Amino acid sequence: MDKADIPFLTVVQLSELIKNRTVSPVEAVEAYLDRIDSLNGTLYAYLTVCRDEALQAARESEQALDRGEYKGPMHGIPVAVKDQINTAGIRTTTGTPIFKDFVPDEDATVMANLKSAGAILLGKLNMTEFGTTSLSHAFDTARNPWDPSRFTGGSSSGSGGATAAFMCATSLGEDTGGSVRGPAAWCGLVGLRPTWGRVSRYGLRPGMWSMDTVGPISRTVEDCALTLQAIAGRDPNDSYTWDVPVPDYRGALNPDVRGTKIGILKELLHTDLVDPEIRDAVSRAANSLAELGADVEEVSIPLASHSNTISTILRVEAPTNYRDLIRNRLQEIEHDNRIAYLTWSITPALAYYKGLKLRALLRQHVLEALNGVDVLLMPTMGVAAPKVEPDPVIDSMEKTTRNRAGMTTTFSLASSPAVSINCGFTSDNLPIGLQIGGKPFAEQTVLNVAYAYEQNTDWHNRRPPIG
Repeated sequence: MDKADIPFLTVVQLSELIKNRTVSPVEAVEAYLDRIDSLNGTLYAYLTVCRDEALQAARESEQALDRGEYKGPMHGIPVAVKDQINTAGIRTTTGTPIFKDFVPDEDATVMANLKSAGAILLGKLNMTEFGTTSLSHAFDTARNPWDPSRFTGGSSSGSGGATAAFMCATSLGEDTGGSVRGPAAWCGLVGLRPTWGRVSRYGLRPGMWSMDTVGPISRTVEDCALTLQAIAGRDPNDSYTWDVPVPDYRGALNPDVRGTKIGILKELLHTDLVDPEIRDAVSRAANSLAELGADVEEVSIPLASHSNTISTILRVEAPTNYRDLIRNRLQEIEHDNRIAYLTWSITPALAYYKGLKLRALLRQHVLEALNGVDVLLMPTMGVAAPKVEPDPVIDSMEKTTRNRAGMTTTFSLASSPAVSINCGFTSDNLPIGLQIGGKPFAEQTVLNVAYAYEQNTDWHNRRPPIG
């Protein structure tokens, strides 16, 4: 096979070729590095490229195959991770120049798990500063391969851009209020926020402790399932991880949704916050699932329209992670976070308390709705990827798409899993995300519904025009 074609393989396809020795891990890494060299100057997806380390790991991976030491389907697969995830000996910036020289001594658990599964790290991916804003980049702004004049989505911006542009086989992002699902939607990918506690956060630079969740961003549902398989599970270093069995996510994928009960969350579909093209695409996706035999009906969760309560909780939790920086290095923090952290630091305790009460009530309502259906369905983002423009000041939010973009926070507040999958394109050829959410630890269910939709549509086979 021509080496230049390797990046366009799915993880599943590349895995089989590596296993049967048709493609070597070294060839795969070299092919991806060539593509990074070609595109990163336009898309700014990578903050750090681990060229020497990746090639050395690839040689060791090939030698392991020579010895008959095959580690499984992730063996030799070139991956990349958000620069919020600690990597031993490789800088981890958390998207800010303040940490541009920070080099961890130890891998985050998810990184260690990927290596243990045989994956090879290509580099660290761009993100918005500290992961607590949607659009504000302290380094060069990551660009969308479907239209480089547009955002990829935040905060896992590089994870979306690199995966969509075939600059890695699969990636990890981090999702607090939607930072995996948003980039997946705007870049035409599959992005999963696992149940809070399904995946370790040990070695993850913090954004918001009560909701931060590491999750995969991939090009297909199968690839997403394989990536999740590699990172999920109990971790003694993270007391918030649950000691529950981890299924064989890929092996259990089932495209048969006959009898599956799907609830369309009407408050997050029939709203002015969702552009008509996106509403129509999501409605068509629901109809497609009904044609496949699913039982589809509208359900109501009135409090879902108030899920922006996440911002109140964020305003208290985020600044606590960086109190020393706020006190001693304030002017080095980029404008949006500088203003936000100053104002958020004086948020009244009563507001935080009310936010927590509203969250608990919303979670109860979401779980009650999920007692009557298997999954809930809605748009991922209310608008398509917006143009990259000078970042607006923090008190002019009504002039931006920030307030109307994300439909993701309902599942963040409920600590439930949710996946975004491409369900079409706008008239400007920009991807549209369909969001499917389920009960806690029901990742398999949401992946199965996404898989059924993917296997009966062709959206995932489209390639962005760049490169």
